[in-house]
Amino acid sequence: MVKWFSFFYPKRFLMAIPNGGNRSPITGAILKAEGVRAGVADLFLMEAVEPYKGLWIEVKLEKGRQSDKQKEFQQIATDKGYKYIIVRTMDQFRDGVNDYLQNKI
Repeated sequence: MVKWFSFFYPKRFLMAIPNGGNRSPITGAILKAEGVRAGVADLFLMEAVEPYKGLWIEVKLEKGRQSDKQKEFQQIATDKGYKYIIVRTMDQFRDGVNDYLQNKI
């Protein structure tokens, strides 16, 4: 997804939020102290498109479900003026990003 984005939008800024994965308790404590927050979406597109301030993207497997913390983050993000989408396929990612950047959402 990020590779596709970088190819088609080389001057735009999409970043990954490395919150997931299994970590040791020590590494988890260090990351928490550094500001890692449970529930934050996987990707952030730092591009304001009226009326939104930016685009948060949660990537899920076909049958994956949001955790309560992810739902809470989604509500916070949308309340603060960001667009939030959940994608399960490359096509959904591509369409969601294109629609957002072309202000079709």
